[in-house]
Formats: sequence, C-alpha cells, structure tokens
Amino acid sequence: MKKEIIDILELFKNYLCGNIYYLLIVKYRDDLSPGACFFYPNGAYLSNKLIAFIRKEYMYRGFQEVVTPNMYNLNLWKTSGHYKNYSENLFLLKVDKQGFGLKPMNCPGHCVMFGSKTRSYKELPLRMADFGVLHRNEVHGALSGLTRVRRFQQDDAHIFCAADQIKSEVMGQLEFIDYVYSLFGYEYDLYLSTRPKDKYIGSLEIWDKAEKELADSLTEFCEKTGKSWKVGFIIIIG
Repeated sequence: MKKEIIDILELFKNYLCGNIYYLLIVKYRDDLSPGACFFYPNGAYLSNKLIAFIRKEYMYRGFQEVVTPNMYNLNLWKTSGHYKNYSENLFLLKVDKQGFGLKPMNCPGHCVMFGSKTRSYKELPLRMADFGVLHRNEVHGALSGLTRVRRFQQDDAHIFCAADQIKSEVMGQLEFIDYVYSLFGYEYDLYLSTRPKDKYIGSLEIWDKAEKELADSLTEFCEKTGKSWKVGFIIIIG
C-alpha cells in the first residue's frame, strides 16, 4: 500500500512541476464535450491508481462494490424527489417514448437495490460503494477544471443502517476521510449541512434526529482529533 501511494504522489509531483512527459494527463475540448475531459494514458493511469487504492480501502472497511445503470426512467427520479427539486441539473432524454434522465448521483439506484428484497436487521449495516459515471447539467459559466464538471466519477457510497447504528457508522466514515486525506497530505474543514429551507423530502422529525446524530458524531470526532466543525447551512425558520 505504501508503494502505491508513493507512486501516485510521484506522478502528481511530476505533473505539477510541468515535466513534459506528464503534461498530457487530461485535456478539454469545450467545443466537443463541455464540462468533460479526455483522460490521456497518464491521466487514465493516475485515475486507475486512485480507484484501486480507494477500492481496497472500501473492502477493508466492509463495503460491497456495486454497479448501477447510467440512466433511469423519470418515475424513479420523481419518487426520489430529484425531478421536483433537481430537474434543472438532470440531462433528460426520450427512450421508447418515455422520459429518462442520466444519473447525477447514485442514491436512487442504491435504494432500488436495497429495496429489491425483504431485509433483516442482521444485514445491517449494509454498505454499498459505486464508481459509476455521473452527469450533472451544470451551468456552462460555472464549469471549472476538474472541480466543476458535467461528467465525473466519485468514490461514492451509501450506508443502510439501523437508527442506533448511525453514530458509529458516521464516526467510521469520518475516520476513513481523515485517514485518506492525511495520507495525501491534505488539510480539510468539517461542515454540517443541515436541512434546506424548501427543497427537501422527509419529515421534520426525521431531519431533526438525523442532524443531531451527525452533530454528535462530529463533536466526538473533533474531541478525538483536535479539529472543529461548523454548520454549513444556517436555516432561519419563522
């Protein structure tokens, strides 16, 4: 594992230093595919190295890797609430005279897989990891490098767990984040994203309980690591 990380960091270093051999990692053609990039051989090598590293970490932490479709019937996006609250960021298309949307996130697909059969509490927590390609119809003027794009992959995962497992699961993911970021020498800040004012689904009771569990987990994690956290979105009601 240590050698893999050294290889990845060495490639990063050569790229940032402008070594001519490493310059063609990624290239954009805004006229052909705005918000998406071409990964040249070195870019593909770097991407695959990172995926291989994080895949091992997922397996070590009890995640199961899944593969999900790239597009879904609009009925699923309506059920999930994405069509109502996020439709401007969906790439929509017609297939067999029905509406479909390219997936901008993996959440609905993982929920379909979880709900595909009757589950026992003994299966929980169930952790799903997915490296699928995502598409988001970002405004053209907001596109920027590799940080704001229309086509991307992320080390995306979802955890299905019982209410009394939330805190331990969140703590495990915070430690996972800290491990990976520290390994690559990154510093990071912690923010708690709270319920949006308008575009949300679920009851206020569930939101309040979830936010408290997350806040308690962040507080305990920060007490262990000496870090601090802030509220990312302040909601004023009334």
